[in-house]
Amino acid sequence: MKKDNHLDKEIRLYQAELLLNVAQTMATYETLDEMLAVLVEITTREIKADRGTIFLNDPETGELYSRIAQGNFQREIRIINNSGIAGHVFTTGESIIVHDAYADERFNRSVDEKTGYNTKSILCVPIRTMKGEVIGAAQMLNKKRGRFTREDMGLLQSMTTQAAITLQSIGIVEKMRKFRAKEMEFFDLVSNVTAEIDLGSLLAKVMSEATRMLNAERSTLFLNDEKRNELFSKVGEGLGAMEIRLPNHLGIAGAVFQSGETINIPYAYADLRFNPAFDRKTGFFTRSILCVPVVNKSGKIIGVTQVLNKRGGPFSREDESRLRAFTAQVSIALENAKLFDDIQNMKNYNEGMLESMSNGVITLNEEGRIVTCNAAGLRIMQLEAQDVLDRSVADFFSKGNAWMHEKIIRVEETRNPDLTMDAELCFGTNKVAANVTIMPLTSVEKRKLGVMIIIDDISAEKRVKSTMSRYMDPGLADQLLDRGEDILGGKSTRATILFSDIRQFTTLTEELGAQGTVSLLNEYFTIMVECIQREGGMLDKFIGDAIMAAFGIPISHGDDEDRAVRAAIAMIDALENWNRERLSQGKQPVKMGLGLNTDVIVSGNIGSPKRMDYTLIGDGVNLASRLESLCKRYHAQILISENTYKRLRGTYRIRQVDSVVVKGKTEPVAVYEVLDYHTPETFPNLMDAVSQFQDGLRKYRQRHWDRAIMSFRKTLELNPTDDICRMYIERCELLKVNPPVDAWDGVWIMDSK
Repeated sequence: MKKDNHLDKEIRLYQAELLLNVAQTMATYETLDEMLAVLVEITTREIKADRGTIFLNDPETGELYSRIAQGNFQREIRIINNSGIAGHVFTTGESIIVHDAYADERFNRSVDEKTGYNTKSILCVPIRTMKGEVIGAAQMLNKKRGRFTREDMGLLQSMTTQAAITLQSIGIVEKMRKFRAKEMEFFDLVSNVTAEIDLGSLLAKVMSEATRMLNAERSTLFLNDEKRNELFSKVGEGLGAMEIRLPNHLGIAGAVFQSGETINIPYAYADLRFNPAFDRKTGFFTRSILCVPVVNKSGKIIGVTQVLNKRGGPFSREDESRLRAFTAQVSIALENAKLFDDIQNMKNYNEGMLESMSNGVITLNEEGRIVTCNAAGLRIMQLEAQDVLDRSVADFFSKGNAWMHEKIIRVEETRNPDLTMDAELCFGTNKVAANVTIMPLTSVEKRKLGVMIIIDDISAEKRVKSTMSRYMDPGLADQLLDRGEDILGGKSTRATILFSDIRQFTTLTEELGAQGTVSLLNEYFTIMVECIQREGGMLDKFIGDAIMAAFGIPISHGDDEDRAVRAAIAMIDALENWNRERLSQGKQPVKMGLGLNTDVIVSGNIGSPKRMDYTLIGDGVNLASRLESLCKRYHAQILISENTYKRLRGTYRIRQVDSVVVKGKTEPVAVYEVLDYHTPETFPNLMDAVSQFQDGLRKYRQRHWDRAIMSFRKTLELNPTDDICRMYIERCELLKVNPPVDAWDGVWIMDSK
C-alpha cells in the first residue's frame, strides 16, 4: 500500500512538472504555428499515441483548423466545426474515447482513404480556457500500447487547459498582425489604384485588385450612364476587354444601384433577381455574388461593384465591409477619371466631328493666328498643315482674299457672325466658290477666345452632291459621285432589310383628311428616318405610309444586323415619345409594326433612261415585308427572321414566336420577337413570362395541347396583355379537335400576306 501511495505521488509530481513545463515551453514561442507543433509533440509523446492533432475554432468560417499534424502529412486541415469526432467534442464540450473508430458513426473515414492511414482508436478532448470557454479540440490517434484510459483523458485535458491561455493570446496577436497586414495592404492598394486617371486603366486596376482582395473568380465595376439610364463597364476582371451595358434597374446590379443596399447572395440561381442569360451566353457558372453600391462624396450612387464566385465558399460580412471600404476610397478617383474620360471623349468627339465635316473649319486665337484647320479645309485650299497653322490672319488672307481679313476684324469688334454667300477664295492658282461663315468664339464665361471660319465649298461637284443628297442617302450619293457608272449596275450584297408600316392607317386618313394626313406622315417620317440614319441605315423608299430601309447597303459596317435591330428599337421608343405628345394635344396615337430580315439581295439602278430608281429586290426583301405583316397576327411590334437572329452580336431580350411558311414560299422560317423596348409597365415579369411562353411553345410543338394551354395561361397570369398567348390557346383548341398529320412539325402555313 505504501508503495502504491509513493508511486501515485511520483506520478502526480511528474504531471505537475509536466504541466509547468508545458506552460513554460509554450510561452517561449511567438507564432501559433510553432506553439501548435510543440503542443502536438508533447501531448502525443506523453499520451503515447501514434499521431496527434490540435484543432482550433475559426469563428468567422465556422471551421476547426489545424496547422500541423504529425505523421507523414504536414498541412492545414479544415473541417466544419460540428462534423466528425473533433466536431462532436467541440460542440458538446465532452471528452470521448473511441476504441474502434470504424464502428463509430461520427468518424469521418475520408481522411484515412486519402492518406492510407488506418485509424483504430481515438482520444479527443475539448480545449478549454480557465473560464471554461471551448476554443478547440485535441485529438490523439492509435495508442501505441493498450487502450486510451481515463487517466490519459485527464492528462490531455490538463495539458491543453494549461496551454489554452497562451494559445488564445497568441491567436489574438496573430489576428491583429493579419489585420494590420491587411490594412497596410489595403492602403497600398488604394494608393496604387487612385493614382490612375485614365478611366479604362482605372477600371482595370480596380477590378484586378477587387478580385484578388476577395479571392474571387470575376469582378466587374459598373458606372451609371445618366443619359441612357444604363450601367456600363469598359472592362470586367475575368471577362477580357469588352463593354457591357445593361438597364440600371435590372438584375442584381440594377437592384443594388436603385436601392443603395449591399446584396450578398451565396447561391445565385436561387435568387429570382438573378438573370442567368449572361451565363448561358458565355458558358460561365455564377455561384455566389457580392454587389455593393459605389457612392461619391455627395452621397450619390454612381455605380456598383460586383464580385462573383469567392473561392472556398460564400462571401462573408468581412468581405462586404472590405469591398464597401474599397469602393468608398476609389469613388473619388472614379469620378475624376470619368470626368477626365468625358472631357477626352468630348475632345475626341469635337476633333472627330471637325475632321469628318465636309466643310472647311479654321480657328483663330485672340492674337489673330491660325490655331487649327481641319482636313476638309486643307483639301479645299489644296494646302498642307504647315502652310496654314500658326500663320497670321493678315498674312494668310491677303491680296485676293483681303476682304476676309476685313470681315474677321469686324466680327471680332462686333461679336456678330458674318455670312458671305457664293464668295470666291484664291489659294495660289486654286479658286474655290464657297459660302463663308465667320463666327466669334466665346467661352462659357463669355470670354473672347478668337474666331472660327467655316468654308462651304459649292463648286460644281459640291452642288451636284448637295442636290443628290436631297433625294437619296448621302453615303450612296458619295459613292455615285466617286465611282460614277461603277455603282449603277446590279450588285448582290448581304444586307438587313427593314420594313415598317402604320397600323389602321386608312382609318386615320379618313379622320384627318388630306392635309392632316400629309402633316402626320411628314412628322412621322422625319422621326423614323432619323432613327434609321443614326444607325447608318439607308432609306430606300416610302411606300404610302410604309418605310423600306436597308443596313449594309451601299456601305457594310460588319454589324449591320445589330444596327437594324437597334434602329427598330429606337423607332418604337421614338414613336412612344411622339404618341405621348399627341395624346397631350388630344390627338390619336399612332401604332406600327416592323419586320427585319437578313439575306443576299440585289441592289442597283432600275428603270428607264429617263427615270431611274436605286432600289433593292429579291426574296430577302419580300420576307422582311411578310414579317412586318405578321406583326398583326402575333400582336407584336418588332419581328425578325432566323437569318437576322443568328447573326446578331449584341444581347437582346428576344423570344421565338413561331416557325412559319409565308405566302409564296415553301420553306419554313423561324420568327422571333424583339422585346427590348418594353418597360416593366408595358411587359411585367418579362423574363419569367418569356421563359413560361417558350415552355408552352415547346409543348405545343410536341402536340401536348393541354399542357401547352396551361403554360400559355400561366404566361398570361404574369402578363395579361401578352395576346400572342391567347392566339396559341385558340390554335391549341383547334388542333385538339382537328389534329395535324403525323408529319406535322409545328410549322404554321400562312395563307395571307
